[in-house]
Amino acid sequence: MRRYLYVAEWAQDTIFVDPGLALEDGIGGKSLPPPERLAGLVGKTNVGKSTFFAAATLASVELGNRPFVTLEPNTGVGYVRKRCVHVELGLPRCDPASGYCINGWRFIPVKIIDTPGLIPGAHEGKGLGNKFLDSIRRADAIILIVDASGSTDAQGNPVPPGTYDPVEEVRWLENEIEEWIYSIILNDWDRFAMKVSTTGQNVVEALTQRLSGLSIRRYHVEKALEYADLSRKPITSWSREDLRNLARGLRLAKPMIIAANKADLPGAEEGIKRLRKELSYPVVPTSAAAELALRRAARAGLIRYLPGDPDFEIIDENKLSRKQLQALEYIREHVLRKWGSTGVQEVINKTFFELLEMIVVYPVEDIHRFTDSKGRILPDAYLVPKGTTARQLAYMVHTDLGKTFLYAINAKTKTRVGEDYELQDNDVIKIVAAAAHKG
Repeated sequence: MRRYLYVAEWAQDTIFVDPGLALEDGIGGKSLPPPERLAGLVGKTNVGKSTFFAAATLASVELGNRPFVTLEPNTGVGYVRKRCVHVELGLPRCDPASGYCINGWRFIPVKIIDTPGLIPGAHEGKGLGNKFLDSIRRADAIILIVDASGSTDAQGNPVPPGTYDPVEEVRWLENEIEEWIYSIILNDWDRFAMKVSTTGQNVVEALTQRLSGLSIRRYHVEKALEYADLSRKPITSWSREDLRNLARGLRLAKPMIIAANKADLPGAEEGIKRLRKELSYPVVPTSAAAELALRRAARAGLIRYLPGDPDFEIIDENKLSRKQLQALEYIREHVLRKWGSTGVQEVINKTFFELLEMIVVYPVEDIHRFTDSKGRILPDAYLVPKGTTARQLAYMVHTDLGKTFLYAINAKTKTRVGEDYELQDNDVIKIVAAAAHKG
């Protein structure tokens, strides 16, 4: 247990961080616009959400083993990790305009928000409930941070490991989110239902518009209506129980993954087994404190480590104190060798690649050299939803390209594809538009 404290102390030690430097400084170029998809970190207070956020983004946030350290939501940029297509193409390198690429691994920016912690009754305004609930409105997916070791109670107070049930923790967090959505639906419901009925407005469209502030889209509403068996029931006859079922269906519309945090503490292994057995969500063992310590040590030039790696390499033991060496050895034995990684990068990857079903495509100008107009090799890696078409990609690159789209070229196969071509993961695509075609 004492060595775990070394890790926690190191994770919070700002000596290893220069907040003025972004991780990609000196590696990439100017930033691209923020990613469209947003992952929200959710969980009760004092389970390591802020540590997870700091580990994922290297943002400077207050950390501490006490309730309500995060009083306001923090938004930052994390990265998904993926084998870069330049390796597949046999190119010596790539030139990222955003994010970075090291040893053939491309790190592509994604947006993450750290929400204030929840306690039972948050939907009624208890604790920081209102701030929490408002802060996840825009989240497309939820990363639920759970104390797998059971060492914090429902209010976030430290207790002996194994004292609190992590499965129960998930259950009441689900309920809080459902109650919040239900309260939003219920607000002025009778007037809303009557207006939809008398005007003949499409129910799906009306609900989508009403709930748009929650990042709930049309297909979410359609799935929720099917879940609640309301697709053919007149809206004015929906009971309060119907609305609760609708709220539950809408909660399920926001896909969720469980980061079983504090996976190195006593009791965590049993907690992780129970989470996997009793819940249907993906469960990833994590140690956010270990990841943060490794990333800060790597930034300080003390070790070689890439987020998601199964191990690290100490560069010079003489530059490390005895306490730091003990902490690193603890991480290696109790986290990396036991679980294969710290889990933080795996959670981020699963959230965007599996839960949100996104793929990576690379738009280029030159299909032979795989460069843009400035001669940069594969500068842009776009994270897009599966099913995105070539024309939709053109609009993402530039509105004029979408409007004057003629066709696209698959740079790997050198074949022409039409506007309805559905992009595949790791596609390298050239957009041909009218103005460029005439020139």
